[in-house]
Amino acid sequence: MTSFMHDKGLIVGIFANIIWSLEQITKRFRTIKTSDDFLKDDEGIEKLDSKCMQLITIGEALKQVDKLTGAKLLVKYPEIDWKKAKGMRDIIAHHYFDVDAEAVFVVCSEHIPEMARAIGTILDDLKRS
Repeated sequence: MTSFMHDKGLIVGIFANIIWSLEQITKRFRTIKTSDDFLKDDEGIEKLDSKCMQLITIGEALKQVDKLTGAKLLVKYPEIDWKKAKGMRDIIAHHYFDVDAEAVFVVCSEHIPEMARAIGTILDDLKRS
């Protein structure tokens, strides 16, 4: 980790922003019980839109972390498929009309809690180093 220690404060700040986005997704996901809830009315579509925006933000932030660390930090935490997390950003940003509500539902229900735990571990490790 020493090669990017001069950027440690910036990296910690990026992860803090990611945590905020993860919290927003979690908070706004509480009323969603199935992927159909995203599509049943305007409120559901707004929730889908808001989650997609946060997923774009998270993916972009993860790309920044990789750039700042020479892609050496996230690989130390293989419990998350970071490539897919960054790829989700690209799919949403470049192919929005192809976004699958079921895929977003799975990401929000299964992968967001895992990512929050992993980033908490990364932040703890960065604070100790």
